[in-house]
Formats: sequence, structure tokens, C-alpha cells
Amino acid sequence: MIAEKNLIVNSDKENLLAELDKSLNECVSFYFSVAFVNFSGIQLLLDSLKAAEERGVKGKIITSTYLNFTDAKALERLAAFRNIELKVFITDKEMGFHTKAYIFEYDDYFKIIIGSSNITQSALKSNVEWNVQVIAKEEAQFVRKVMYEYQNLWAHATTATTAFIRHYEDFLKSLKRDRPAVYAIYENNEYILPNRMQREAIENLTRLRNYGAKRALVIAATGTGKTYMAAFHVKNDRPRRLLFVVHREEIVRKAKETFQKLLPNTHYTFGLLTGTSKEVEADYIFATVQTLSQWMHHFQPDHFDYIVLDEAHHATSPSYQKVLDYFTPAFMLGMTATPERCDHGNVFEVFDHNIALEVRLHDALAEDLIIPFHYFGITDVDTIDLSTIEIDNIAEITKRLKVNERVDFIIEKMRFYGHDGDKRKCLGFCASIEHALYMAEQFNARGLPSLCLSGGHSVKERNEAIVRLENEEDPLQFIFTVDIFNEGVDIPSVNLVLMLRPTNSPVVFIQQLGRGLRRHETKTFLTVLDFIGNHNKAFLVAMALNGNRYYDKKSLKVAIVTKFANVPGCTHIVMDRIAQERILEQIDAENFHSMKYLREAYTEFKKLNGGHTPYYLVDYLKYDGAPDPLSFVSREKSYLHFVAKVEKEEQLKRYLSDVRLEGALKELSSMLPIKRIHEFVIAHYLLSHEQISLQVAQQEIEKYVKHSDHDTIVHAMECLNQNYYDSGQKKVKPKLFSLQSGVLRKTPLFKELVENPIYSTYIEDIIQYGMFRYEKIFKEKPYGIPHLKRYEQYQMADAALLSNYRKTHSSFRGSGLLTNGKEYFLYIDLHKEEHVKESLQYKDTFLDERHFQWQSVNNTTQQSERGQNIIHNEARGVHLHLFIRKYSKLDGKTEPFIYIGKGNTIAYEGEKPITVTLELEYEVPTSLYNEFILPV
Repeated sequence: MIAEKNLIVNSDKENLLAELDKSLNECVSFYFSVAFVNFSGIQLLLDSLKAAEERGVKGKIITSTYLNFTDAKALERLAAFRNIELKVFITDKEMGFHTKAYIFEYDDYFKIIIGSSNITQSALKSNVEWNVQVIAKEEAQFVRKVMYEYQNLWAHATTATTAFIRHYEDFLKSLKRDRPAVYAIYENNEYILPNRMQREAIENLTRLRNYGAKRALVIAATGTGKTYMAAFHVKNDRPRRLLFVVHREEIVRKAKETFQKLLPNTHYTFGLLTGTSKEVEADYIFATVQTLSQWMHHFQPDHFDYIVLDEAHHATSPSYQKVLDYFTPAFMLGMTATPERCDHGNVFEVFDHNIALEVRLHDALAEDLIIPFHYFGITDVDTIDLSTIEIDNIAEITKRLKVNERVDFIIEKMRFYGHDGDKRKCLGFCASIEHALYMAEQFNARGLPSLCLSGGHSVKERNEAIVRLENEEDPLQFIFTVDIFNEGVDIPSVNLVLMLRPTNSPVVFIQQLGRGLRRHETKTFLTVLDFIGNHNKAFLVAMALNGNRYYDKKSLKVAIVTKFANVPGCTHIVMDRIAQERILEQIDAENFHSMKYLREAYTEFKKLNGGHTPYYLVDYLKYDGAPDPLSFVSREKSYLHFVAKVEKEEQLKRYLSDVRLEGALKELSSMLPIKRIHEFVIAHYLLSHEQISLQVAQQEIEKYVKHSDHDTIVHAMECLNQNYYDSGQKKVKPKLFSLQSGVLRKTPLFKELVENPIYSTYIEDIIQYGMFRYEKIFKEKPYGIPHLKRYEQYQMADAALLSNYRKTHSSFRGSGLLTNGKEYFLYIDLHKEEHVKESLQYKDTFLDERHFQWQSVNNTTQQSERGQNIIHNEARGVHLHLFIRKYSKLDGKTEPFIYIGKGNTIAYEGEKPITVTLELEYEVPTSLYNEFILPV
């Protein structure tokens, strides 16, 4: 008799890999029969297979040669386990082999999973797969039949001996050599379509152009198709003359090929302007900046309608500035993966602060623009103690890391986890040059060809080393370095990254990780081995991997416990038990709001900024993984106040002693992070204009959002006019704007402040940062009224602003239910404070991802108007908006609520309070649901 059935699919809730891991760690024996096995899938199972081996659990695995898809490396790795018997079913033209079965034996039952998934990273984690799981007693007819068929296959399969695997490997190599183009894909250039990232950039660029923007910047990770995106937009825009500028000749030629591919059969001519080619009569010219700076006077300043600047972080360098100062195109597009590498000045200013798109690491993973990575967080050898050392004491850290036992441990783990591809191509990131030299020396001594590269080596030496590493025939396998490969260096075929130093910055960690994520024909994933010691900032690696710039203690802990399930695609992140426990303990002990923690985060960021004081909020937009500067704002009421306190800079203190500037900075900072862009767009316009009308305001706002209704614009102007401040607020807050007869003007105070060039930069910085951050989170979508985005963070008073509430906004607090007409806002704490009276301990809880139980305030009856509106909300046209948080405070700081959308009452009972079951319009995403319900 069958006891239990279940369908396992790959989704944000579950995947087959998780079920296989769980089963391998609990069963007494296992039997697999899968048509295809490749190393990308086996690597994900290595830890569970090793644990099974250590428990003495025996396993049998059958795979096949069907379609020659199984790879020899996977067979070799499986054969190395002492507890696994491995066989291969040899297929021929008449007989294929397509089974996908995973059988687990327990003391008194069997678990059998049969479906569509082979052992590949995609099949186990991300592909659309259906796998049926059946749990039944051994005597059940289904179990007996499955085991009979398995034993029959086992009897007809060939044992995977070392000789067999070698022979099969040689056969696969001969196939690859004789038919190298077997996997080529036919492309019709007319039908190459932009991916989602490229479509979004094109839409945003079109909108910016329609509203008169002259320049815009696209920020996207290396390998995400920026050149294709530019070519797609040019194809839509059809400029008469185009100039594409880069700093390396090989990139120029590739860019020209891309544009020619996407614009076939047009009347445009394409030419090169480089050291070796001077095709200056062409319509579309692709130039190196070095040659262009010498030849630019051959053209009139307005000769080009459209200019593309690749590697736009160089735009502030003298050679680029020379070009930019000369030409006056109708539009200029900048593209960069690393805005932080700006040579001098601020690259955002060069492009008028118009960001058409920002695609950082986790965005690129979600869009499948880069390859996935398999990260293994490994507890370092216990003989190395870093717990008593300051993280920036590099000399002492180096001394303690230079241990032969650790080198052997690193090599052991490296061999256990392996890598994708034939030749190992590894970057090892070290604590210092001395440490890198030591690692290279020790690896060479153990027969692993290695070298050390540092900033002291010439560009020529670095390039030669990179060429050697990428060459399949060259013996070089390892380059040990410190920071020179953090960003801006392209080594596409790197398939292994070793993190050999304590992580002291999420930014640096992401930069180093990114070195191996470029797509390349020799790999399908990147292996990352991170050796996590007991230094007191080990939790920083969790921040980097989590991928959320804005996090709190509980969300970080949930990410660790759930193995970073929020990270998309085939990326796999796992930390061993000791490393996980150590990091969780550190997070518990750390106060992310303390001045000590914030000062350390700021100081580390300053180092990344070349040691220069980051005076502006927009500085933090340059780096993927940068700290959230609003934590600094929250501490001192404005970012400049925080910098002045940390730096003890007298000049800043003098500026802030001017009560006019101090008040304006605090007033604008109090609006961050903005949840509606209208106010800041209007304020930005008034930096350089005396007044703004409703009509002009709408034109300006619609540069950023697709549609803005009249009433919301009026409400935004009224808010800037302080219509909805209470009397106490009006006494202490400076009045920067004045509304009269539908026109908003600068007050004399604001006019004086923005006429001061120094004061103006600090004020503009707050406004620009608010707008940048808004665009990143909310994009151009109009959310209606109330202007709420699901799963974003909100405070109570935000609902007053976002629903165009026409009374004092500070009154929106202090109650679990607040209303504006038929908009009902439910504010819910899942865990009540211990001091709250039992009578107020409402039984608010998730029933599942789609249903929530909520209790009204104690005095609400079913027959009251409010009670009727709640229990019959749909019929009465009442919208119930749910805002939920796990705790009201963490580390002494008030937590924001998460908006989970609207819900409708489907059941109710009792009164004073009424207990209501709400069905949510949208199911809560698994990662967020886990944050709410997991007890961490």
C-alpha cells in the first residue's frame, strides 16, 4: 500500500537538490538510475555523498552513455567514493537509456523519486522539471516492481572501472576534436532579440530621450551584453552618424562586428578609426580614444548624432574629457561595469545623473546573463587563530596564514570539490603580497604550477600571465594575487576562485567573485572555495552573498539558514556547520546600529574610495555591496553630520554651524528613502529654476515614471509646502518651498542655500541619491493611489503620504488599523513585545503563504461600520492593505513594516476583537515568508 505521494518541482519554494540532500543524510542505502550525469550536478551533491560515506551508507548508481552527454569527470568523481558502486549502461542506435530514478531505503520504508531530472545543476535546481515522490513499505507492489527493474538494469550495465572511464574520456575527446561545431546554433541576424535587461535599458533610454535628456549611463556587470544593448537602441533610434569610443583596439573591432550583425542590409557604412585604420568617411565610426583625440578636429563638433562611450568610468580622464569637450552630439550613451573605477571626479555627473539601467551581480544572475557559481564556505584549519587580530592588521594576519598545514588543507578541499572544464584556471585572493608569494611557492613545491602577481608587476607581465592561464596547453593553473584583479580585468575562462583571506569588505568580495562569472565555452559554472576563519568579521561574507543592499539582522540570519535560497538560478551557496554557526553567533552579537559598527563600515568603505573621504551619498551607488549610507543618516540625521562626526573635520563643522544648511540637510534627509519620486523631482528642478507649475512638474516627473495623476502632483506640492506638518514640526523644520496659486516657488532661505556653490552640492547630493535609489527599486512603474509596491519597506506615516491623505501625516501612527477613506491600512507585529498586556497580544499569524489570520482592535464589533467594512470589504469596495513586521524593534531601533499587498476577508468569527481570515491577492514569496516564520 502506498503511504504518501508528492510532486517535486524546481521553484523558489523547493527543488530536487534539497530533497536529494535531505534523503542522502537520512537513508540507510540508496540506488540511482539516471541517463545523464555531469560534474555541474555531482559537485552540488558532494557534501551529502561524503556525509553518507562517513556514515557507512552504501549506494549504487547507474548512468549511461546515451547521446554521450554524461561526462567522464563526473564518473571519475563518483568512482572515488568508497561507498558507491558505479555502473554505466552502454547504449547503441537501437536502444536508448532515459531513466531518472532516485531510490532511498530506510529502516522500514522506501522513498522513490521518478521523474524528469538528470544529475545536472540545471535539472537539480532551476529547469522546469516534474519528479514524483512515492513513500511506501518494502512489501508494496510498486516498490517491488521498481527494485526488480533496477536490479535488471544493474545486471546489464558495465562496471565503471578506471580503464573504462579513461577509454570513455578519450572517446569524448575524439568526438570534440572531430566535430567541434556539433553544438553550434544557427542564428538569423534579423531575428536576434534583446534580452530582458537590454529591453529595459532601451525603454528607459527612449523615455529619457523623449523628455530631452542629452546623456545617460548604463551600469551592467561584465558579460551582460552592453554592446548588444547599445546596438539595439541605435537600431531603434537610427542616428545618421554614430561614434563608438573605447580605449582598446580589440574591443573596437568586436563592437563594429556586433553593430554590423544587428544592422544588416542598411545603407549605413561602418569604419574603424584606430592606429592602423582611418576610415573616417564611414557613417558609423568605431574609434579608440587615443586615435580619436588626435583626429577629432577632422570632424565638426556636431558631426555625430549619437556617441557611445564604452568603459565610461574613464570619462573623467583627460583623454576622454578632451573628446567630450569637443563633440556636441544629440545624445551620448555611457556604458560601464565598474562606475567605481572613475579616474577622477564623478562619472554620474558626466552623464547628467541619468541612469538608464543598473544591473549588478544578483540582477545578472537572475537574468542568466552570467554563469552561476557554486560557493562552498569551509571552516579554516583550527590551528589558525584570527579572533584576537584587528581585520586591518595585515602583517599579523599574513604571519598566521603562512602555515603548511593550511596549504595542504586548501589543496585537499580543492581536489575534493574540483572545477568545471578540463584545465584548472584559478585565481587565489590573498591577504598580502607576502602571502601571495608564499602560496605560489608552496603550490609549486607540491607540483601545482603557480605564480604571484601584484601591483608591482608591469601591465605586460600581467597580460602574459593571463594569456598563459587561459591557454589550455600551458601548464600554469594558479595566479595568486591581492587586489589587482578585483575589477576591470577580463579573464573569461577562470573556473576556480580561492578566497584565502579574511573578508573585510562585501564590495571587495563581490569584485573578486565577479572575476570568474564571465561566460566562456570551457565552463558552465564557477567553483568558489572560501576558507572562513574565526576572525570577528566573518559575517561580512554573508552580507556579500545575500545580495540585498538593504538588510537587517533577521533577514541575514534567514538567508544563512536557508542556504541563501533567495539567490536565483543554479547558483549554489552552502557553508559547513561550524562556519554557519560561527557567523550566526557573530550576527547575534553585532549591533548594526551602533556607532562602533557604523564607524567601521564607513572606514572600510573609505579605503575602497582610495582613502578619500566619501562626502556624498551618491558615492555609495558606485559599488556593488557598499554599505547602506542611510544607516549613517539615521544615526546623525544627515549624512554630512555623520561624516563630520567621524572625520572630526573642522571645515565640515563650520558648514554645519550654519543653522540654515543644517536644517535643510536634516529636512531633506528625513524624507529618505523616498517612496514617491514626485517631491524630489520637483525639488531637483527648483535647484536651477525659481518656480515650477503643475504642468512643468508633470513633464519633469514623467521623465522618471510612465504616468503621474494630477492629484498626486498637487499633493506632492502641498507636502513640500508643509501643509501636512503638525504645529510642532512647523516650529522646528525650515520652510524651503512655498505654494501659491498652483505654483511652487523657492523660499528666500532655499534660494540663499542653493546660490552657495558648496551648500548646493550637499543639498543636490541628497536629492540625487533619493532619486537614484527610488529608480533602482521602483523603476518607472506607476503604482496608482495608494502608491505602494509589494514587499517594500514602509513606516506607518508613509501610507498617509502615498494615499494623498489631506490631514496631518504624523497622526498616522499608534494603531494597528489606520484609514483614509476606503483604504484600510493594517499594521501587524508578528511578535509582540514582552511588556505588552495580554489583552493586546493579538493572534496575528500566517496560515500559509496565501492566507493570514488577523484580529481587529479589541473594541471592534461585527455590527459597527468599521467591523462591517472589514468583514465585507470586497462587497463594500474597501481595500485592506497588509503591512507586517516580525519585531517592532531590533537592537533598539524601530523596524519598518513590509507591505505584502491587499487581502480580502474570506472568514470571520467573534468580536471585540473580530478574528478574520484574509486571502492575499498574491502569494508571499518563499524567501520573505521564511523571514516571517522561521524562528531565527
